[in-house]
Amino acid sequence: MEESRAQEPSATQEDGQESLNTESVNDAPLRVNRTRTGIHAKPTPSPEADLNDSSLYFNRELSHLQFNIRVLEQALDTSHPLINRLMFLLIFSSNLDEFFEIRVAGLQHQRMLGREETGADGMTPNQVLAGISRIAHDQVERQYRILNESLIPALEEQRIRFIRRNQWTEAQRAWVLDYFEDEIMPVISPIGLDPSHPFPRLVNKSLNFIVELEGTDAFGRQGGLAILPAPRSLPRLIRLPAELAGEGFTDYIFLSSMMHAHAQEVFPGMQVRGCYQFRLTRNADLSVDPEEVSDLASALRGELLARRYGDGVRLEVAENCPDDLAAFLLKQFDLEEQDLYRVHGPVNLARLMALLDDVDRPDLRYRPFTPGLPKNLRPDCSLFDTIRQGDVLLHHPFQSFTPIEDLMREAARDPSVLAIKQTLYRTGADSPIVGALVDAARNGKEVTVVIELRARFDEADNLALASRLQEAGAIVIYGVMAYKTHAKMMHIVRREGGELRYYAHLGTGNYHSKTAKLYTDYSLLTANETLCEDVHMVFQQLSGMGKPRNIQTLLHAPFVLHGKLIEMIQREAKLAEKGKRAHLIIKCNSLTEPKLIRALYSASRAGVQCDLIIRGMCCLRPGVPGISENIRVRSIIGRFLEHTRVFYFANGDKPEVWASSADFMERNMFHRVETCFPILDKKLAQRVRKDLETYLVDNCQSWILCEDGSYQRNESGEAAPISAQETLLYAYAAKS
Repeated sequence: MEESRAQEPSATQEDGQESLNTESVNDAPLRVNRTRTGIHAKPTPSPEADLNDSSLYFNRELSHLQFNIRVLEQALDTSHPLINRLMFLLIFSSNLDEFFEIRVAGLQHQRMLGREETGADGMTPNQVLAGISRIAHDQVERQYRILNESLIPALEEQRIRFIRRNQWTEAQRAWVLDYFEDEIMPVISPIGLDPSHPFPRLVNKSLNFIVELEGTDAFGRQGGLAILPAPRSLPRLIRLPAELAGEGFTDYIFLSSMMHAHAQEVFPGMQVRGCYQFRLTRNADLSVDPEEVSDLASALRGELLARRYGDGVRLEVAENCPDDLAAFLLKQFDLEEQDLYRVHGPVNLARLMALLDDVDRPDLRYRPFTPGLPKNLRPDCSLFDTIRQGDVLLHHPFQSFTPIEDLMREAARDPSVLAIKQTLYRTGADSPIVGALVDAARNGKEVTVVIELRARFDEADNLALASRLQEAGAIVIYGVMAYKTHAKMMHIVRREGGELRYYAHLGTGNYHSKTAKLYTDYSLLTANETLCEDVHMVFQQLSGMGKPRNIQTLLHAPFVLHGKLIEMIQREAKLAEKGKRAHLIIKCNSLTEPKLIRALYSASRAGVQCDLIIRGMCCLRPGVPGISENIRVRSIIGRFLEHTRVFYFANGDKPEVWASSADFMERNMFHRVETCFPILDKKLAQRVRKDLETYLVDNCQSWILCEDGSYQRNESGEAAPISAQETLLYAYAAKS
């Protein structure tokens, strides 16, 4: 994060848009970052302004880039341990890869089709792509400066080094040669480019080299260009044996350095005049037409193969790659100059994630902690008995995810349990949850699992777990073709005293043990009859056919959630107009849906105090006089990924707290199956409210969205520093 405030970047006019340029990256200090989201350069709206005015909306994709920039800032924040600072830099790379694979690819496709439709922000695809290119080029250059000028020197001080070719000792050179001949040479396939060897089809995000050759080969062919793909089966970072490393050092060598150093060995008798690494990012979005698919699983298997070879969207090349070779590559992939990124370091930084697990230095990582448990969850008591006595609310990762897994295990072996139903969105095939479902099916219980196969980049895992469950005898449903099933819910039917009793779990996050240790989410375990009956009816709706059922307590998309949220916002506005206290707190990952934004603008104009905790994309423009001056937007970026979706409405003297699987986005409201559930227990609702207030006073890891679209770090100044995540960790985690 930044240590000092940035100066305002200069603004120029271009096509009616405010400039998205920042100060020159080469001249600016690493910590200075005031990249703007991108807004129209129009006069500030008056109180009577049209709430549809495009100047009131930030562009979604540029706002998405802003979130990634805030992640990159963590690499400079020395309050994070060093290895974790490197982790944030690598997450920035991974996030940017996905951004290009999906979001930029979609915009380029719109441009190719000649579509000039605009969203609420009024920007055309061409304008957005131009803005993305300017911001992304600056931030990628800045990312490598952070790596080379800040992190690598800091790691070297801690005796962790990346050894470059010009630094190898004779002994290291000999070892590298042996490694190249034994491990690399047998699995590489160089491809000379000539009329009988056209430019190869390269896998998405794979590491490759373009090689300039001189001379004549064994067949009499004149040298020219060749492509040398790096084996995908080999690690991108190789640890040197301890006896070859510097004394007390952990030393690594990049695979790219090894291949570059020995490119000559791959082309015997030829002269290698140049060898330059490059990487192509392709369109990785899956396209499945609901009207043309009879078997979703089979269709997805075919699409997964095609994902590796989609259209090119971005080309990364080594900084020293000659202009003519870069232009040649751009032409091969049908890309333009703005799609070219020159990098000062490895082109595939995300693959360095392996280092995080390889380095055994607890002193350079976050201190470990043991997730806590509520006092009423006792190991000697059945979870069914505990839940029957009252709702249980867990706040992950500060509190353990294990009770959800334990409930599944208990249900799987309990002879009184008759049926289990569950949704799965992102869950590994070998997870404890899936294992319990398999055991339950094998024990003769009715197990129905709604698996969303189209969870992006988890499709292959979901196909595997579907097969495992089907083999065990579970009924597997792939949800509704035109709507992704994103709801997180479980339903258990148990016979007690001759009657059937329902139990349910509802959550804001996925049934995934690993992410439950990294993402903040709420889990509600309940035996409330009305709530459990509602969950049962949603499952009936997903597995069967028919009109929407009479669901009493849950709010579910795509049917009532959007309208009810607007009603609750409008309710606060009416209270404010009557002179009563009105306040709402919305915490979610993204806020992009225009009608919800307009409802918030109207509430602000009525006098409602609106506190929005939006981790990622936010298209709402706060602080506009007469429009959004009562709206404050903050983003929390820290050790854990903020993932809870929680909504508080003061509602006069009858406050309501809701938790949800849905963000305030179009896709969640209209194109997904989502659930939003009330926290009915007053003590638990009050606890959630206190959690939200903790986020609102954070002055260590919070970023404030400004009216001009930039984010400023909220610094403590003379006040006592407060980190929401550390406060919650202290409050809920087990005390050592």
